[in-house]
Formats: sequence, C-alpha cells, structure tokens
Amino acid sequence: MILDDISAPIVLAPMAGGPSTPELTAAVAEAGGFGILAGGYLSADTLAQRISDTRQLTSARFGVNLFAPGTPTPVEQIAPYLDDLAATGADVGEPRFDDDDWSAKLDLLSADPVAVVSFTFGCPSPAEIERLHGVGSEVWVTVTSTMEAQVAVTARADVLIAQGAEAGGHRASFLSGPGDDLADPIGLIALMQLLRGSVFSVPLVAAGGITTGAGLAAALASGAAAAQLGTVFLRCPEAGTSAMVRDALTGARPTALTRAFTGRWARGIRNRFLDEHTATAPAAYPEIHHATSPLRKAARESGDSEAVNLWAGQAYQLAPERPAAEVVQRLVRDCRASLEAAAKRI
Repeated sequence: MILDDISAPIVLAPMAGGPSTPELTAAVAEAGGFGILAGGYLSADTLAQRISDTRQLTSARFGVNLFAPGTPTPVEQIAPYLDDLAATGADVGEPRFDDDDWSAKLDLLSADPVAVVSFTFGCPSPAEIERLHGVGSEVWVTVTSTMEAQVAVTARADVLIAQGAEAGGHRASFLSGPGDDLADPIGLIALMQLLRGSVFSVPLVAAGGITTGAGLAAALASGAAAAQLGTVFLRCPEAGTSAMVRDALTGARPTALTRAFTGRWARGIRNRFLDEHTATAPAAYPEIHHATSPLRKAARESGDSEAVNLWAGQAYQLAPERPAAEVVQRLVRDCRASLEAAAKRI
C-alpha cells in the first residue's frame, strides 16, 4: 500500500487546468509526500508526455488522476443559460459533450503504469479497476458521501479520498443524494466520521480546506491515513497557477460553490461572474465548461479577474508563497506539534 510507504502523510491534490505540473508533482514526492499529476482536460498524448517529464524529475512513485465521464445533457436544459450569457455580450462557445479521452487514457495507464490512478467525478467499473490492478496500480476513488463510498468499495477501490465541502475546485460527487448539492454539502470532519462508521477496511485520505499542520492533524485524528491538499500548494513556484489566481489568493474575499463556470459544483473565490450566474447555471458538465471557455480565456487575456474561475478552498488565505518542499516540511512539523499538544489535553 502506497500510503504505508510515504514519510509525510500528504497527498498532492490533482489540480487540473494549470496548477498541476510535473515539477510540483515531483517536488511533493521528493519531500516525502505522494504526488498526483492531473490528467483532466488533457489528451492522452499530452498526459503521456507529462508522465515522462515527471519521471525525469523524480525516481519516487507518483499517481495520475482521471475524470470519470458522465452523460450528455439535453440541449434544451442548457440553452436558456447560454442565451443569458450571450445577452451580456460574452463570447459563448459550443456546449459540447466529451469523455475527456477516457478510453485512451486508460489504455495509456495500462501500457505505462503509475503507482496510483485516482478518479474524480465517478467510480470506474469493476472491470476497469481490475485492469489497473492487473498492471500493478492502486485505484483511489474520490467520494463525497457514504453512498458513493459503498459503490467504490464494492468495485474494489483500494483507497477512498473523502472530499469535504470545504475543498477548492470541483466537487467530486457522482451520485444523487445527501451531500451532493449546494443546500447541504457534507463537511470533511462529518464525512470522515460517517465513512469511518460504515467503511472499516478501506484506507481514507481526507481532502478539503486543509492548509495548516493543525488541519492535517485534525484529518489524521479523524481516521485518515493521509490528507490530500491542493490549495496550500497553489502559490508554490513549482505550480502552474496563473498570475491572476496567485493575486486573488492574497485577498480576503470569501469562497462559494458555483456551477456557473463549468456546469459542476466547484468552490472558488467569489467574483462578479460567480455571483451573477450561480443561481441560473444548469448541471451540465462538461458542456458549460466548453461554452464558457472562450469568455474565460478573453477575461484572462484582458486581466479581468471578475470573469474567471478562481478555484480555492475555504482556508485559501493561509496558503504560503514557498517552495513545495518547504510547505510539506512545515505541515509535517506543525502537525506533529498539534498532535502532541492535543494529547496533553486528554
């Protein structure tokens, strides 16, 4: 089990869309954590090159994250939202569906295995999991509820990544039910307790809003074998985070969940676009992601941070501007101190 072999109980979250780089993945792995390279939004060929680049930077084992494909959304459910965007003068793209090169990426990772393949937005089939097991890869599935956890365990996932509502970026929810909507999403500590009460044999990795050693200590105390962190690494020099997002991370605006940018619930720093369009955005991923891509690109080019997605977890203000190795070292040191201080109170 990979989690038994890492010296720091820290997993790098796969921050697709820019922040994830071979350099960041390698840096976290070299510091004793476990690096996961984002495969979302990439073609299989581009992902293969990034895997190769990561191997050039570290001899440590690392993982790759894939987006599990969903199902197409009827155009009549999308059209009113796109009409609203077009009425503002925004450049709206084609709301197309795709499966994120799913089959080709599975073929790639079967032919050129990595230590772990993690999944977001769904659970692969038992046959797909067995295929990855057959080449020596562990399969980690991201869940946001006990229902999703049971599906993943039944499919023989090796590890569950428990994603609380505090997490930055996309919610990983893939089943309808409690905790998968904006009205009552489940926070990390509550989710950890629920999963620990129902899934006893599968290791858990806690994810959501963890940016300090004290937060890491809380995750471990709640029963996690490690914690998956993303936002805390966004300001590292190894990350591919844009200048616009880096600047937003130094502010103090609150975060919120929105479907406005991609058609999937995701947490980002509040701005004009999020505030104006969250209420009307439909559940239509990746169609809305593709439709808003041109307007987001235009906003980035013009420096308009009010019209781009600024993904970040709820505690983003605490993310340091430090090399990734220093971030890992500080987290481990402060985690140990927090656990020791807590033990003294028992």
